[in-house]
Amino acid sequence: MKIIIPMAGRGSRLRPHTLTTPKPLISFAGKSIVKRLVEDIVSICDEKVDEISFIIGDFGSEVEKDLLKIASNLGAQGKVVYQKEPLGTAHAILCAKESLKGNVVVAFADTLFKADFKLNKTNDGIIWVSKIQDPSAFGVVKVDNNIITDFVEKPKEFVSDLAIIGIYYFNDGENLRDELQYLIDNNIKDKGEYQLTNALENMKNKGLKFSVGEVEEWLDCGNKDATVYTCSRVLEHNKDKRLVSESIEMESSRIIPPCYIADGVVITNSTIGPHVSIGENSSVTNSTISLTIIQNESKISNARISNSMIGNKVYYDGKNIENELSLGDFSEQK
Repeated sequence: MKIIIPMAGRGSRLRPHTLTTPKPLISFAGKSIVKRLVEDIVSICDEKVDEISFIIGDFGSEVEKDLLKIASNLGAQGKVVYQKEPLGTAHAILCAKESLKGNVVVAFADTLFKADFKLNKTNDGIIWVSKIQDPSAFGVVKVDNNIITDFVEKPKEFVSDLAIIGIYYFNDGENLRDELQYLIDNNIKDKGEYQLTNALENMKNKGLKFSVGEVEEWLDCGNKDATVYTCSRVLEHNKDKRLVSESIEMESSRIIPPCYIADGVVITNSTIGPHVSIGENSSVTNSTISLTIIQNESKISNARISNSMIGNKVYYDGKNIENELSLGDFSEQK
């Protein structure tokens, strides 16, 4: 089994946080988005994952080392593949063409999920979907008796409320590779880009059958609000685990679970939670914080914040004013 993770986009909707960190490497509750995604996929595979390929942009050597370590820790060979231009989902996956063989899972690294299922290999592949209220911003599928009959990319008029969440399984990766290459060779684009849905439609028209897999919960990390909400759901799903480090220092404070508090955190005269994630060596003083992500080595004082996201090495003095924040790395607000 091979896993391919397209993650070359920097995540413009999550700025300023992605100005310094690629979106899939944004962390909360102790893990980056991509690490949590890969671990979840490996946990549902009923056969050994022997290779994980990460399709990235120019993220730097440290990021590449981190990604290879994620694969190694899961007992798989890690590969780093580059997408030099953002030409669409089909183009991104084809950058890892050497890995498109045999059983393959493709998962885009801006989504998390909660599901209780195993891979059903009866058909040629599985496309995971979730019912949503406004499908116009997503690729959707039409279904008959659990078999996909049509793929539609970002429909302007309603055709289905089953949105493709960005996780796919293929019994034979070579079939996908050939269709992706056909799109590129013949310059077949949709809305200006090479789209995976076009390749899937061609495969369906040639007789391949794709079943739908529904997830219990689809967790998006597209923007600040969505990422903060996703963090809160991850904390809820893991509330029975130890989430607060034994090394934290607390004085005249309380934590309302579920919260994740990393090593070296100092909390003074504050109320933290629920649904707060605080990274290593950060400090919080004279504050009330809920539904918030705080990264490493940040100093927060006199804050009254919720639905907020604060980067690494941030200094923030809230002057006891209620606020909702989105502060990138190295910000100072006094």
